[in-house]
Amino acid sequence: MDPISIQVNGRGFSRHADPRMHLGDFLRDELCLTGTHLGCEHGVCGACTVLVNGQPTRSCITFAVACEGQEVTTIEGYDDDAVMRKLRAAFTRHHALQCGFCTPGMLTTARDIVLRLPHADEARVRLELSGNLCRCTGYQGIVDAILDVLQQERDTPDAQVDNLRQALSAPRTLALGPVTTPGRAPLPAPSLAKPPAADPAAFAEMAQVDPAAMAKAKAKGNAIEVFFDVPHAADRVWAFMGDLPAVASCLPGATIDSHEGERVKGTIAIKFGPMSAAFAGAARLERDDVARRAVLRGAGQDSLSKSRTQGDITYRLEALSDGNTRVHVDMIYALQGPLAQFSRSGLVKDFVRRMVADLGKQVTRRLGGQTAAASEPPPTVSVAAMMLSVLWSRIRGWFGKRPRR
Repeated sequence: MDPISIQVNGRGFSRHADPRMHLGDFLRDELCLTGTHLGCEHGVCGACTVLVNGQPTRSCITFAVACEGQEVTTIEGYDDDAVMRKLRAAFTRHHALQCGFCTPGMLTTARDIVLRLPHADEARVRLELSGNLCRCTGYQGIVDAILDVLQQERDTPDAQVDNLRQALSAPRTLALGPVTTPGRAPLPAPSLAKPPAADPAAFAEMAQVDPAAMAKAKAKGNAIEVFFDVPHAADRVWAFMGDLPAVASCLPGATIDSHEGERVKGTIAIKFGPMSAAFAGAARLERDDVARRAVLRGAGQDSLSKSRTQGDITYRLEALSDGNTRVHVDMIYALQGPLAQFSRSGLVKDFVRRMVADLGKQVTRRLGGQTAAASEPPPTVSVAAMMLSVLWSRIRGWFGKRPRR
C-alpha cells in the first residue's frame, strides 16, 4: 500500500492506511487525534463530524484513502478560529454539554450553522441539529448557545467571522480522491461539472444504466412493487405521466434542469438535519403507448458523499373503470458509496412506498385542476416526518397482530 498524504489541522501527514479504513479510525489510530469521537459508526449520530475542505463530513463513513490531498479539520484544530471561540464560551455559559461525547461533532455542526445561516431562528437551528444526537442535555442549552452567538454577530459583527462567511460562500467542491485497490487501476473521482444543456450525447452518457448492476440489485432484493389509484381515465393519466416536467413537479425534492424529448436532467434532494444528499443526474423515458407501459432509466451522483445511484422505474396503467386508473410502479435500484448502507434496511422500502403514495396524491391533485399557488413552496422530502410515520405504522402493525388474552 502506498501512503496517503493528507492535511490535518494545517499540518501535512503521510501514513499508510488500509483501503477500507474510515477517516475517523485514521484520525484516532494513526494520528492520535482522539477528539473525534466514534459513536454509531453508521453516519447517524454525528459525533464523528469533522470538516473536509471546510464542509461537515461524517468521518465514520468516509474512507481515509478518499481524502488523499484534502484538508481535514478536527476539534483539535480550532484554537485560532473566531467562531469556535465564541461557541465554546457560549456552550459553557448555557450549560450545553454534560458527558461531552457528542460535543466535538456538535460544535463542528454549530460552527457551520453560525457561518452558513446568520439569520437562523430557533426552529431552523433545531432542524440543522437534528442529525447530531445528544443523550444528556435535552438540546435546549445547545440551541440557546448557538442562538446566543448568532445574536452576538448581528449586534456586533466580527470581521474575522465575516471573512470566514465570505470564504464559505465562495465556490467549493469536496473532491474526494480516487480509491485504489491492490491489483486494480485507481478509479477516477467522478466529475462534478455539468454537461452542456440539451446535449443528446451528454444525456445518453449520464443516463447510462448498467444491466448487470440492475440484475445484481434485483437478486439482492433492491426491488419494490407498489401502485396508486387515480380517479381519472387511463388515457388522461397516460398523457400526464409522459410529461416528465409535470411528473417531476409532483415528486418531492425533484427539480428539472433541462429537458429534451424523452430525456431529462435534474436533481433529487433529500435532507435530514445536516445530513443531506442531492443526486444530480439524467434519465430517459422509453414508452409503449399501446400497452400504456413505460420505463424510466436513470443514474445520478451525490456531489458531497460521492454516492452513486442508478435504477429502472417501470410503470404501467390498468384501467379499473372509465374514470379510474391504477398505476403500477416497479422499481429496481442500486446504490454505491457511503450512503449505500441505508439501502439495506426494510425501512427504506417503506419510505419509498410512502413517497410513491404522495406522488399519487399530487398526480390526482394536478389532474383535478388544482395547481400550486405562487406563494406555496414546492413539495420537499421530509425524511424525519416520513420515517416517523413509517415507524408508527409498523408499530401499530406489530401490536395489531398480537393475539388477545
